[in-house]
Amino acid sequence: MRRAPGAALIAILLAALWISAASSAHAEHYPVDYNFFSGIPSELIDHGGSLPGSNDWSCRPSAEHPNPVVLAHGTGGGAQTNWGVYVPLLADAGYCVYSLTYGAYELPWPISAVGGMLPMEQSAAQFGAFVDRVLAATGASKVDVVGHSQGTVMPSYYAKRLGGVDKIDKYVSIAPAWRGSNAGGAGEIAAFADRLGLGPAFEATVGSLCQACVQLVQGSAFLTQLNSDGVYVPTITYTNIVTAYDEIVVPYTSGMVPGPNATNIVVQDGCALDFSDHLAIAGSPRAASLVLNALDPSHLRDVGCEFVPPFTG
Repeated sequence: MRRAPGAALIAILLAALWISAASSAHAEHYPVDYNFFSGIPSELIDHGGSLPGSNDWSCRPSAEHPNPVVLAHGTGGGAQTNWGVYVPLLADAGYCVYSLTYGAYELPWPISAVGGMLPMEQSAAQFGAFVDRVLAATGASKVDVVGHSQGTVMPSYYAKRLGGVDKIDKYVSIAPAWRGSNAGGAGEIAAFADRLGLGPAFEATVGSLCQACVQLVQGSAFLTQLNSDGVYVPTITYTNIVTAYDEIVVPYTSGMVPGPNATNIVVQDGCALDFSDHLAIAGSPRAASLVLNALDPSHLRDVGCEFVPPFTG
């Protein structure tokens, strides 16, 4: 007995709907809390763990997003504490996303969760090993990097001095510090100490707890050497997203180095309601949209404008 064409069509449609429903049941959705500190509860619950949506070593990049994204936290940050916004944001957007804690002292938790303390040369080696692991697991040939604060400078050492140049495609920097910071007059004090012959003493004092902090001071030997052949690598595409209210990277224009392969964006341009400072910019919805557009310029999203408070985002 032949089935009516209408009944066959209905059966096909029902089967398609069932398959679609079954597929969506396996697709995870991660809520995004636009608050810089939203990743801290996960670290308190799972010491040294990974935020849901990150470090899935079985993840395979899609044709739409062929590069896995590696997140590089700022000074004092970590794999979870710095990226409460960006891990779910990127995972929901279909990226394979990975995050590590680098440059932490080998001490018991919670000290082990405070990254970015060691010299950036050491941190860059850790970062490079992590990138290699990501590439091996995903089968990708390159990664995209999203960094915040120190995490905008440290991967540059990896790219330029440790052979990572051919492993990075897009390099998106949030509150970048390419030319260092003069916050609190630190750069001027360091220069004055050098003239007095007290440079080593100044570095030893400032770097007694945070060795990378000395390297981020404007005019430091580390930055002078790193930028001696230019800030940017010609084969990498850079996007710098800065805030005019940055109180850590001073002046904020330190992160806006011009270059033919670099785009510089101030979050307040076109949106006076965004009061993001150095921390809050990593929790700002506006900055997050700019990051997504930098990673996928072929599918630009609307960049909204809404009130963003300082400190938390």
